[in-house]
Amino acid sequence: MRAVQVTEAGAPFELVEREVPEPGRWQVRVRTSACGVCHSDAMAAGGMASAYPRVPGHEVAGTVDAVGEGVTQWEVGQRVGIGWFGGACFTCTPCRDGDFISCTAQKVTGLTSDGGYAEHVIAQADALAAVPDELTDAEAAPLMCAGVTCFNALRGSGARPGDVVAVIGLGGLGHLGVQFAAAMGFEVVAVARGTEKGDFARRLGAHHYVDSTSQDVAEVLTGLGGANVVLSTVTDAAAAAAAVGGLAPRGRLVVVGVPEEPLQVPAVDLILASRLVTGHASGTAKDSEDCLRFAALTGVRPMIEEAPLADASAAFEQMMAGTPRFRMVLTT
Repeated sequence: MRAVQVTEAGAPFELVEREVPEPGRWQVRVRTSACGVCHSDAMAAGGMASAYPRVPGHEVAGTVDAVGEGVTQWEVGQRVGIGWFGGACFTCTPCRDGDFISCTAQKVTGLTSDGGYAEHVIAQADALAAVPDELTDAEAAPLMCAGVTCFNALRGSGARPGDVVAVIGLGGLGHLGVQFAAAMGFEVVAVARGTEKGDFARRLGAHHYVDSTSQDVAEVLTGLGGANVVLSTVTDAAAAAAAVGGLAPRGRLVVVGVPEEPLQVPAVDLILASRLVTGHASGTAKDSEDCLRFAALTGVRPMIEEAPLADASAAFEQMMAGTPRFRMVLTT
């Protein structure tokens, strides 16, 4: 099979031929049809994989083509996806509490095991999500990380239909966050840089648009009665912090974008209105399955550009450079 691997930290992607792997006990082999290119794939390229060589990719969609011993819930020919969640150990304290995404084994597709930049991938049976017929593989792939991250963050935020929810950023995460927020029945405020993005934000379902270069984000949100939730999808810590003053009492800033610099929030903005700042992990395979079903029902779709597997290096560079603004998807 063809695969794109990183041989060591800092090494370039290389296209190689490998033996088709066989699934072990409680494992499934998936024939990859599409794999999204995610910013987190830089972790494999940058030295954070558990071993090298490593095949990156954790936004996988494809078809089951072999099952290992003990697997009863998946059948050959079934369409499935594989995300960041690489499976649980079922023995650590978080797993015993049912909090599988916090499993201390930290199994991550494309980091602790080979991922979807390949024609076949092996996954734990509990890491798979069923893909609805209404979604193509190329559409489903980015929903396995970017999609479920926004979807799960919003549905676990405590916001109720009709509440004001702001989404900071309209990129690979944010354009999905706005769509999910609108589909969940929130009053959606999109926040980004530049007046030219307003029409685009409204086409995604936003009810309001804030240009953060010319408007005070917190002031606008306060004028709307305060945001019950602000979902920050950007890598700009200052942009995320600027919205905290616009949270309603007991509102929360949910951080899913990862800035390199620390997030600095005045304590008084948190204390006086009992506001919260919280992070959010991606989601389990069941969360991804819920995300896919919700997207299929409501019409939420990622904006994608497809590229062949052999062009993985160029696609990765495009994603890192922000061109296109949304999601690159490798297809086999």
